Amino acid sequence: MKVNALIRAAAAVGRWQALRHLAAFRRGLARAANVQDRLLTELLAGSVDSRFGADFGLRDIRGYADFAARMPLVGYDRIAPYIEPIKRGDVTGLFNPGTKVHMLALTSGTTGAVKYLPVTDRYLANYRRAWNAWGIALYDSHPAAWLRPILQIASPMDEERTESGIPCGAISGFIFQTQKKIVQKFYVLPACVGYIKSGEAKCYTIMRLAVGGDVGMMATANPSTSLQLVQTAERCAGQLIRDIRDGTLRADLDVPAEIRAELAPRLTPDPVAANRLDSLASTHGRLLPKHYWSLGFMTNWMGGTLGLYLRQFPEYFGDTPIRDLGLVASEGRMSVPLEDNTAAGVLEIYGTFYEFLPVDQADSPRPDMLRCHELTVGGEYFIVLTTAGGLFRYHIGDVIRCEGFMGQAPIISFLNKGKHVSSITGEKLTEHQVVIAAERIAASLSVSLGDFVLCPRWAAVPFYALNVEQSRCPADQFAALAAAFDAELGLANVEYRQKRDSGRLGPITVAHVPDGFFDRLAEQRLRERRVARREQYKHQYLYVTVDGDKDFPR
Repeated sequence: MKVNALIRAAAAVGRWQALRHLAAFRRGLARAANVQDRLLTELLAGSVDSRFGADFGLRDIRGYADFAARMPLVGYDRIAPYIEPIKRGDVTGLFNPGTKVHMLALTSGTTGAVKYLPVTDRYLANYRRAWNAWGIALYDSHPAAWLRPILQIASPMDEERTESGIPCGAISGFIFQTQKKIVQKFYVLPACVGYIKSGEAKCYTIMRLAVGGDVGMMATANPSTSLQLVQTAERCAGQLIRDIRDGTLRADLDVPAEIRAELAPRLTPDPVAANRLDSLASTHGRLLPKHYWSLGFMTNWMGGTLGLYLRQFPEYFGDTPIRDLGLVASEGRMSVPLEDNTAAGVLEIYGTFYEFLPVDQADSPRPDMLRCHELTVGGEYFIVLTTAGGLFRYHIGDVIRCEGFMGQAPIISFLNKGKHVSSITGEKLTEHQVVIAAERIAASLSVSLGDFVLCPRWAAVPFYALNVEQSRCPADQFAALAAAFDAELGLANVEYRQKRDSGRLGPITVAHVPDGFFDRLAEQRLRERRVARREQYKHQYLYVTVDGDKDFPR
């Protein structure tokens, strides 16, 4: 795209202001404890006149000690009754009267029910400030990407609406659609692409719009998405090149007519780009992004199991630097990575108040909760949030490690979800969801699985393997059992369904283990733990370690 002098001048002013903002962000890290104290007072003030505030005595809280004494650690189930009235337009269950709720961000819950998380003005301001600090540091490190097209993927902000008309969907979609106009000019994709439901059609359409351009940065939350996109371009290279030359979009794709109409102005014939791509494919024998783009950087998550995908990146992207997105969720941004090729980032201390629960005290009735400046380097902790979105002492279930400090603010990296949650590619599947799925299948298929293990498996397209004892399910019923389990997990977990629909997760497979194996495994575990009583053993139906079943007998 051409960048005129007016845009360059505006961008130069914006960059100067942005660098001042980043400098202030860095200075504040030296006094993180004081910043957090002030923030807690402000967050409590936003809900003192709500029903939640009355029930928990927020008006009488004077500092952190009072807060910790009055408020228990909670999950979504404890806060949900105060959120439900918001769907009907009544914000006073959780916020002071007059608080604006722009949308409800959707994410999966641990029990299968979707979580609805309020997005308020204060939440948005905090969210944007954190993203700005991250983005400013990123472009400052990689000026070659400045003022060049941005390939960024966003999901719809309005997958559904409440009875009062409040949109419910992805916070990324809301930020995408409300971004400054000058920034939107650099987006390769219009918002309508996010509404294409077919995974194949969406991937192809994205690459149809992107592959012929001068993309400066590629931003996807999940590295599996980046691979899926560029592998689609390679697999469909011939058709893509024809579409670019002719100014078309494959007619057989499941793209609604209204979206095709909106995309039409962007699909002008470009024989120059088509000839360049054709030449690259002939020269290299493949059509790869390291040949057709000159990326300044890429950004996606690098921590936890997602790091496994990065092994394939050099094949497709060469030595393009990668900056982790940081620990970010619908609940808010928790870390700001400031360096490339690491999952570690400094704690985002300005928008969320944090407490940390040592992992080895997770089951303690009176754990030693720690503030951000009290962590130990190398220590592993559950992160607990208090946010402008109405979450107070919210146990999100993420485990982090303290890698060091910048001033008083810890540098943290994401390790995994809690001990009963598996997330190969962001699906956040819980053991509770797996057990409920098995119970429903038992009723519908008239099959009792007994003890079983569902385990994540690594492959070109990762998947889950269902391990069952031989007498529980004959091999000729494997296909029906796998399909039923897949369907039930999709109903229980919206993010599992999305990953399956998009092709980032493969279908479940079923595998036999010998009869009696799980009893023998239980006895072995009891001996290892030096525990005599079987009632003290809890069978683990969901493994969270990739290929954790590799030593099972077959």
